[in-house]
Amino acid sequence: MTHPNLLVELFVEELPPKALQKLGDAFAGVLFEQLQAQGLAAPGARLTAFASPRRLAAHITEVAPQAADKAVSQKLMPVAVGLDAAGNATPALLKKLTALGADASAVATLRRVPDGKAEVLFHDSTVRGATLSEGLQKALQEAIAKLPIPKVMRYQLTSGCEQPGWTSVSFVRPAHGLVALHGTEVLLSVKALGLTAGNTTHGHRFEAAVDPVVVTSADSYAQQLAEQGAVIASFAERRAEIVRQLQAAAERMGGGVRPIEDDALLDEVTALVERPNVLVCEFEKEFLDVPQECLILTMKANQKYFPLLQADGRLSHQFLVVSNITPADASAVVQGNERVVRPRLADAKFFFDQDRKKTLLSRVEGLGKVVYHNKLGTQGERVERVRAIAKAIAEQLFAGIGAHNSELDSAEGEIARDYLLSCVDTAALLAKTDLVTDMVGEFPELQGIMGGYYAANDGLAHEVAHAIEDHYKPRFAGDELPRDNVGLIVAMADKLETLVGMFVIDNGPSGDRDPFALRRHALGVIRMLIEKRLPLSLYSLLTDALNVFRKWFKQKVGSMASLSQPERAVVEVFYPSYVTQISSVISYSAIRSFMNDRLAGYLRELGFGAKEIDSVLQGEVERLDEMPRRLAAVRAFAALPESPALAAANKRVGNILKKAEVAGPVDPHVNPGLLQEEAEKNLYAALQRFVPEADAQFDAGDYTASLQTLAVLRAPVDAFFDDVMVNAEALDLRLNRQGLLKRLHVAMNRVADLSRLAA
Repeated sequence: MTHPNLLVELFVEELPPKALQKLGDAFAGVLFEQLQAQGLAAPGARLTAFASPRRLAAHITEVAPQAADKAVSQKLMPVAVGLDAAGNATPALLKKLTALGADASAVATLRRVPDGKAEVLFHDSTVRGATLSEGLQKALQEAIAKLPIPKVMRYQLTSGCEQPGWTSVSFVRPAHGLVALHGTEVLLSVKALGLTAGNTTHGHRFEAAVDPVVVTSADSYAQQLAEQGAVIASFAERRAEIVRQLQAAAERMGGGVRPIEDDALLDEVTALVERPNVLVCEFEKEFLDVPQECLILTMKANQKYFPLLQADGRLSHQFLVVSNITPADASAVVQGNERVVRPRLADAKFFFDQDRKKTLLSRVEGLGKVVYHNKLGTQGERVERVRAIAKAIAEQLFAGIGAHNSELDSAEGEIARDYLLSCVDTAALLAKTDLVTDMVGEFPELQGIMGGYYAANDGLAHEVAHAIEDHYKPRFAGDELPRDNVGLIVAMADKLETLVGMFVIDNGPSGDRDPFALRRHALGVIRMLIEKRLPLSLYSLLTDALNVFRKWFKQKVGSMASLSQPERAVVEVFYPSYVTQISSVISYSAIRSFMNDRLAGYLRELGFGAKEIDSVLQGEVERLDEMPRRLAAVRAFAALPESPALAAANKRVGNILKKAEVAGPVDPHVNPGLLQEEAEKNLYAALQRFVPEADAQFDAGDYTASLQTLAVLRAPVDAFFDDVMVNAEALDLRLNRQGLLKRLHVAMNRVADLSRLAA
């Protein structure tokens, strides 16, 4: 049997644009789920959500006027409790039946069901299915209650209540209309937010052909709004129409011009207009002397315009506006938008011109007046910590710059090394100085980017300018990494300073709370080490950063004599405890665990399995750039037929050695003269033959070949455990056999802890 379709609409004042799509999906989704749960929407029913600046709506197919009756079986109580010796109902049973809406006559219909050693009484009944009006009322209340409203507005009802002007309701925006149509029937008994359901709504504020729009049926809603109300009700259709018009406008201009791609801007503009009309505008070309990032940001953030890029990626002096009106002559609209954007661009040009009058170096002192964190000092102090960490990283990375470059002799290598170290230090010193510029003060999103421009303006080396611009990268998931080693070092130092500093003051992430974006910083460090294949130990870097903080905290405490009384009070409260904490292993352990969790997540995204990742992480690999090759080797090893047996044997060896090492470390030295059993002689011979080859492959970085070479040990290992008693009574035999297993264990686990592959 086919049922009519249902249409529900809430007509409201302009909804918050950044939340519109989420509000529309949530409103329609909860309505649909509730109607399905009540048996009113058919199993194959389809949902269409609508969301425009002034409405939230849902169209649901196949909705019954009343849900089917439902058989309900209610467990009551044990027979011994509900019936007396004569079989009559006890007061407890009668009270329970009354609560269920039944009376004493229902006693005769109760079922007895065995439950262990006793019997239990059950009451069977049929519950009438909810009518659509009843079910929709409940579903609508639930949908409104569960809306992800960013900020609730409280307002007074002006009609539809006993005391207009005195009755208040709360919603995301004041609601002015409710439509509830089942086919062509209006569900008059449905109410929400002081409104009674009807069949009238409103279209475009200025361009609707009819007002109000009388919706004749649930299925004609979208078409009537489009034709009579000049509104595209569907968020997805409206968005697609904007994309189509943007592309069409750019194509008409020719020359390979294209609108900037920005999904967030596109979603926001879609939430601002009811019937889009894309227009081409322009500004004076003189503004193109300002960095295009500034112009793009001010057009997008302040005016919601779509900048146009030329074929070579440079900004065009033309831009696109998505208007909400379609006049016959759009010149006034175009001129109005051009007039509005001009002061914004002029401000950006003014900020840029003013900022260039002072060098970045002259701004360093100003960072000492900007608080970074009340427990970690100023931005100036932070810069000094970043410089120290960057220096430690650079000295490791550039240590052999002459030796590893055949084109440079030792003197040239030393000069190149000193130059790069100088670039790193300069970039670290100046990286945060654009925070005290006018442009970044107006547009914080441009931090780093403007620093790069100002560094170039100051005549600094391009490595320095690039590093200042890149040191915030990666800013988000999938973002590009810094372009060269100087930028990588400064970016890594900046992120390590934040990570370590926040953990030292016990301000790490908790649940969804991560105000300092430590998870993103951790992933950024991991990505740089792995994707740029930097030959650095993550855990040495963490230790270096902790040492920088140790020195800084101790300087804070040591300089108390020069502090004012209020400053001294702060130091006495905070810093001594931090010096104690940072001197312990607590901070390091917490940071390392945190980094390992992020590393495991990153490796999972690369497609590696949990056992593979666990085996490599348990192997305590210091250099993350080796991780992908080690994981690939483990995966290849796991596919070998010998793998399960060797993994199980490796686990067994680990357990034996763990028990043996309670009394002290096991010596891996083996005395061939003490080998008695044929199986232990064969295992020793196999180790002598194949381990040197596997070690050479490991040292050459061929981890896959190393593990595959060791796979031949399966047979002698199996035979050893079948025929040899490790814990022999004779001490010399026992220690010799433990030493043999120690050699095996060390050889097998250089790439990863293979016992983690065991089932």
